Amino acid sequence: MRVDKFLKVSRLVKRRTVAREACEEGRVAVNGRKAKPGSEVSVGDIVAIEFGGGTVQVQVLEVRDSATADIARRMYRVVEGPVRGISPADEHTY
Repeated sequence: MRVDKFLKVSRLVKRRTVAREACEEGRVAVNGRKAKPGSEVSVGDIVAIEFGGGTVQVQVLEVRDSATADIARRMYRVVEGPVRGISPADEHTY
């Protein structure tokens, strides 16, 4: 799946155009490499996103074409940095 679509479907980023712009500005990396909007992500990959308040790293747990809010939260695991109040120390049931 394209990284821009993953960011949108997983709800890490609200809109796909914002995800695309973040990639084009060099604020998204997949497995340590700067990602273009069309870069592919797979289960197990580490995606880093630079937000205004810092960088968040997540591990891809699931790839889907669409997802409800509940399912979207299960598509990734936070490795480093907070995501909307979720820290890596928080435990999730997947």
